[in-house]
Amino acid sequence: MVIYISKESAFETHRKTIEYSGGGSCDELNIGYLYSALDLIQNDDYYPFFEDKLVHLIWSVNRNHAFSDGNKRLSITLGVQFLSLNGYLFCIKRFLQEMENISYHLAAGNIDKELLTEIVHSFLENEDDFCEELKLKIMMAIDSHQVGFADDI
Repeated sequence: MVIYISKESAFETHRKTIEYSGGGSCDELNIGYLYSALDLIQNDDYYPFFEDKLVHLIWSVNRNHAFSDGNKRLSITLGVQFLSLNGYLFCIKRFLQEMENISYHLAAGNIDKELLTEIVHSFLENEDDFCEELKLKIMMAIDSHQVGFADDI
């Protein structure tokens, strides 16, 4: 049985995230984006597995700005909260270490939902590091320049 984050808890988590992580505004832009994500992950027809639910939560909070500030940070803190509530304590340290950079590139549109799913899968599988194939996918996604040699050289 999956334990979900309540709307009230998520709202309070945002306030605390802003307060303890260096500030910013707690102003709402469209709180419905956050509440919709929290509701939608409870629908097993759309998100049948915990991994799917976590990916959608991170993706939606990061990409859909419910607040004027702190959406990337909130996607991380709600991800940790969701992991913790559901007994995935073993992967929280690595999740926190990796997700700061991942969340930046997710918000910038460099990392798509499919790649985010592979990244989250690595956390949930308790891997020490990303496999070489996934590292290459991440590098290619976040690199703003072509990797390799120019054809005209």
